[in-house]
Amino acid sequence: MKGLKYTLKPVESKPRRRYRRGSKYDPIIDAFLESDKDIVEVEVKGKNPNYVRMQLNKRIEARGLKDKVKTSVINNVLYLERVR
Repeated sequence: MKGLKYTLKPVESKPRRRYRRGSKYDPIIDAFLESDKDIVEVEVKGKNPNYVRMQLNKRIEARGLKDKVKTSVINNVLYLERVR
């Protein structure tokens, strides 16, 4: 019977878990805020508009932008608009 080949290395402690900063949906919000438009239609290939709205709403909440940006889905089309 053959034994396993392995190595053991001493360490001081386990590394901390790395968390992703931001979201892949942040660029959509950033691009809208940088534009001069008050309302835009958003389409993400392969994603349901209601799903994207949920993700954008989570990021808007996390970034404290509820008083600046609003999302809505009408007739299966997602819109981002500035809150005035």
